Amino acid sequence: MDNNKNDNMSRQHRQRSRNSALASNNAGKIKRPFVKILGLVFLVMIFVMGAYGFRLYAQAQNSLGKTYKAIDGKKVSTRINDKKPISILLLGVDTTDNGIRDTETNYRGNSDTMIVVTVNPKTNKTTMVSVPRDTMAQIWKSSTNNTKKIQKINSAYNIGNEGSAVATTEKLLNVPIDYYVKVDFNSLKQIVNAVGGVDVNVPFSFSYGDTGEKESHFKKGKMHLNGKQALDYSRMRYEDPEGDYGRQKRQRQVITAIIKSAASANTFTHYQKVLNSISSSMTTNLSFSDMQSVFFNYRGAAKNIDSDHVQGYGSMINGSSYEVAPTKELRRVSNKLRKQLGLSEEQLNNEETRLNTLNEARGFSFDSGTTNQNYTIFTRNQTSE
Repeated sequence: MDNNKNDNMSRQHRQRSRNSALASNNAGKIKRPFVKILGLVFLVMIFVMGAYGFRLYAQAQNSLGKTYKAIDGKKVSTRINDKKPISILLLGVDTTDNGIRDTETNYRGNSDTMIVVTVNPKTNKTTMVSVPRDTMAQIWKSSTNNTKKIQKINSAYNIGNEGSAVATTEKLLNVPIDYYVKVDFNSLKQIVNAVGGVDVNVPFSFSYGDTGEKESHFKKGKMHLNGKQALDYSRMRYEDPEGDYGRQKRQRQVITAIIKSAASANTFTHYQKVLNSISSSMTTNLSFSDMQSVFFNYRGAAKNIDSDHVQGYGSMINGSSYEVAPTKELRRVSNKLRKQLGLSEEQLNNEETRLNTLNEARGFSFDSGTTNQNYTIFTRNQTSE
């Protein structure tokens, strides 16, 4: 009983600490051990279908068929069948603590990892853009259902499932999202071990291990990581001088390494175990047929991966710390992703850019170098005066 009480108090303490984690771009120095790693769909597409082909077709189809879940009210995309550039929102959802389901009934959690991926089969290029979990955003339940709530973007999944996360990201960046992939981090160790480990370039030396587990030690420079090491490498935040932004870089680094390792591997020693793990921890609106088509028509893009992120500015909103993305930054990311999808540039005009304009009119400055300026949420009938 005492252990359960201590665990609950610890979870509550971490939640309170998280609200003050991003007071500035490099102030996120709070240990947060729940980071979820994505990239599993690429592993499925490139590795399972490529290395084993039709010999494992029935087993793969059976396991991966369990992962399919459409978004209510959203038309199924045909862009993969048409061999056009596609966009995928990767979601890592905070529903477990050290693999244990949260005690709250039907706890949905937040999507603490959000990465927009574009894959272009014509240019053979993949682009990954991380959206920080504390990014200020207006939350949409669907493309036509606006909650009019201004919250951290990772709460969209909690409010309205993957459909809300997709719609909110689309509105924030003015980029259509064709598909989504939602995963739990617990499959990472098995996936990395199955592809024989991953190679990364460690930016600085550090050690990290989750509570009750042996620490992994990382030395600056090139390293080959096994599954546990890859998970620890992706979790650490406290010692990173860039805070959550540095952790996002390492997350994308691991995803890229998984893709490359999977694409070049010749054996897959525990394929059924990994497939079963994926089927119980991944949800996507990519059908098994879509995954096959991506392998055959998009796999060349796995060799050319561009990594990026939305750079926010630490600000206080109603007493809580947020990352507010300047309009210029939102436009940069929007134009970059739209270009990769073969779309023309458009003027970004949404609730976030409106609030930026009003706040700057009353003296807020993204260029002042002063962090923790108060950022005001103006309603539609208010002005900056």
